[in-house]
Amino acid sequence: MAQIGTTLGLYSTSSSFIKGGAGNSRSLSSIFSFRPLTKLTTAKSSSFTSCRASWQELVGVLVFSAVPFTAVKAIANSPLGEALQRQLLKRKKEALANSSKFQALAQKARNESFWYGEDRPRWLGPIPYDYPEYLTGELPGDYGFDIAGLGKDPVDFQKYFNFEILHARWAMLAALGVVVPEILDLLGISHFTEPVWWRVGYSKLQGETLDYLGIPGLHLAGGQGVIIIAICQALLMVGPEYARYCGIEALEPLGIYLPGDINYPGGVLFDPLKLSKDPVAFEELKVKEIKNGRLAMVAWLGFYFQAALTATNAII
Repeated sequence: MAQIGTTLGLYSTSSSFIKGGAGNSRSLSSIFSFRPLTKLTTAKSSSFTSCRASWQELVGVLVFSAVPFTAVKAIANSPLGEALQRQLLKRKKEALANSSKFQALAQKARNESFWYGEDRPRWLGPIPYDYPEYLTGELPGDYGFDIAGLGKDPVDFQKYFNFEILHARWAMLAALGVVVPEILDLLGISHFTEPVWWRVGYSKLQGETLDYLGIPGLHLAGGQGVIIIAICQALLMVGPEYARYCGIEALEPLGIYLPGDINYPGGVLFDPLKLSKDPVAFEELKVKEIKNGRLAMVAWLGFYFQAALTATNAII
């Protein structure tokens, strides 16, 4: 849970705010309604304009996306980077010396926990069932559910777990981005230009201009076409995804040491509250995280169907 706390604000703002308000956005049902030929032609022209991108915009996005890589390389090769790496080696040596002790405590915590091992809860409860032998309860959230047999191969099993926890965290952040703006708007605490999540992207497809954080005139990529926004999003995700692919050592050239593993990196970036210091509490937090993440993924199915079928907001 500590990992998702550091990025809590990112998605709740990104679901925001379009120029012109809710009055300028149309319901999804209007997509399928009959229109005269002239209006239909205008709509197609507007849609084409919103998707069109000039070469100047593409070059600008490419240059902007290269800035983080260039900055990291420059810092790593500078005297500052060398000093940071020397300090990192000292911290890393101390952490590695204590890692075996921490792993032993974590294993002991799992052995004694209600949520791990052979005596853990199962998805069918007291109903007799031949649960897969390869599901041993080592990972958090293992209720013996694998009717498709996806976890028979240990390598694939670990890969699927990595994917599940990654999407669970995104779903939790995204769900906050859906409900928080609506709740704040309904309670009168803060009035956004557009609190309903799906109307933001829909209005962009109609040629509207998006104001980032609801600040008039602060467009960033919101003034560009859909293609530019999609390319910008893809390029901005290249860095984090490449770092995730390389492993938690990817930040070491900047002097940042992450003592955990790929799913629970820890350190000051991903565990600023030091929740992993207590092995017993940390192992239970892992279970709570994956349980809430699964609920969030299911909730997103509800968000999608509700928006598509009723064209209403998430909180009625």
